[in-house]
Amino acid sequence: MSTLDEGHKPAEIYDAHFVPALFAQWGPVVAAEAQVHEGDRVLDVACGTGALALAVDEITGPAGSVVAVDANPEMLAVARRKPARIEWLEGRAEALPLPDNSFDAVVSQFGFMFFDDKPQALREMIRVLRPGGRLAVAVCDAVENSPGYGAFARLLDRLFGRQVGEAFRAPFSLGDAGRLREFCGEAGIENAEIVERNGKVRFKSIDALVSTERACVWTLGGVLTDEQFERLLKESRTVLAPFVVEGGSIEFDMPSLIIRARKP
Repeated sequence: MSTLDEGHKPAEIYDAHFVPALFAQWGPVVAAEAQVHEGDRVLDVACGTGALALAVDEITGPAGSVVAVDANPEMLAVARRKPARIEWLEGRAEALPLPDNSFDAVVSQFGFMFFDDKPQALREMIRVLRPGGRLAVAVCDAVENSPGYGAFARLLDRLFGRQVGEAFRAPFSLGDAGRLREFCGEAGIENAEIVERNGKVRFKSIDALVSTERACVWTLGGVLTDEQFERLLKESRTVLAPFVVEGGSIEFDMPSLIIRARKP
């Protein structure tokens, strides 16, 4: 039975486990794709608990400023505990509570997959950019391109059926450069580029990876019974064994696709 951070809220579990294992590494990468510089005014859309916003804040420095927006108040509550000068705002990507032409760069990592109206979110990001401003939006590449998560998804299919496997695949649903270009076209962004960048998933053990996934309310949370979880844990120790590295931790590639564009 999983006791991963029992009693903690989902946003706290996300910040304590997913951010160091997956997301913290991407902040500097996405900031670089948006050409964030010292002194810039930058917006982070779907900021979550602040991994990207904090990375951007380090780059912009005291001469710059960072605003971070998220629709989830629990995520923002965790973000606001961080020691930073960032302005945290609650709001939806499709209706940013910010004026036109007010940022040098707009960035977003791993939230775009969950937006209700993706072209409208892109229109809003372009709207708040100053002329010549830079946009960088990162999404997870297809699960098949992440060997560890691909194996885990197939294991879920085999043990519990395709519906459970598809719940896990939700964050990987936009791993298709063609679809991203279509969204950009619908948003009126004619100069968009889609680039691939690679990152690593790193958990301290197979058990830690499986327990974290089971605790995630956005994918497997509430989907598996305790008995099913124990079965998944047992099978994962075999299926994910090829990705175990020295010391018992687990590591494998997890690429992303990044939309890059500049406002005319």
